[in-house]
Amino acid sequence: MWLNDRQPDVVGLQELKVTDEDFPHEPFMEAGYQVATHGQKSWNGVAILSRQPFELTQRGLPGQDDFGARLISANIGGLDFTTVYCPNGKDVAHADYPRKLQWFDDLADLWATHHLSTHDAIICGDFNVVPDALDSWQGALAEGTVFHTQDERNRLQAIMDLGLTDIFRDRFPDEQQFSWWDYRGGAFHRGQGLRIDFILGNQSICSRTRNIMIDRDYRKKKEKLTASDHAPVIVELD
Repeated sequence: MWLNDRQPDVVGLQELKVTDEDFPHEPFMEAGYQVATHGQKSWNGVAILSRQPFELTQRGLPGQDDFGARLISANIGGLDFTTVYCPNGKDVAHADYPRKLQWFDDLADLWATHHLSTHDAIICGDFNVVPDALDSWQGALAEGTVFHTQDERNRLQAIMDLGLTDIFRDRFPDEQQFSWWDYRGGAFHRGQGLRIDFILGNQSICSRTRNIMIDRDYRKKKEKLTASDHAPVIVELD
């Protein structure tokens, strides 16, 4: 439904929760998309959809196989496109939290090694980090909790320091919008959300950006279909 309504040229998907063999390729191909997946049974998983042929360049974050299928990259007509499903971390006291920080360190290393020389580059997806108090419904009250720690923010900033820009925040510096709302407690209708889904682009992409939006309307229930707890983020380029 969303693909038919919005007609995007390139899509990054996260949290597939199916293996590559079980991913439903046919409906996407019938809709006009080339498909590449890096799937995993019951957990994680990422995919790229594109209206034009592309070259798959990376499946998985090197050295992080134990954390699951969380990264896929492709060259799409000269666009260096990566989508990620970053680890959650669960809680600052959980063993997954320092592993999350290391995952981000390894992502920064990968980007610095393989993605700095490209003309057009995007990395997008669910980063599971709240960059600033403005990006959380709880504001400063959430400081120090998972997603809202300085260590997580430092890791995200380290990636952006490699020449990437949070396009939404660059375009809307003072606007509070969210991309994720818990299914529980009526969080969506009560405005209790987080902005944790980003499109990060290099300078060339930023100069080509016409508009960016969080497609909040598709967090709503549509024709009795259960919506994702995330809203799509869309960037329009010249």
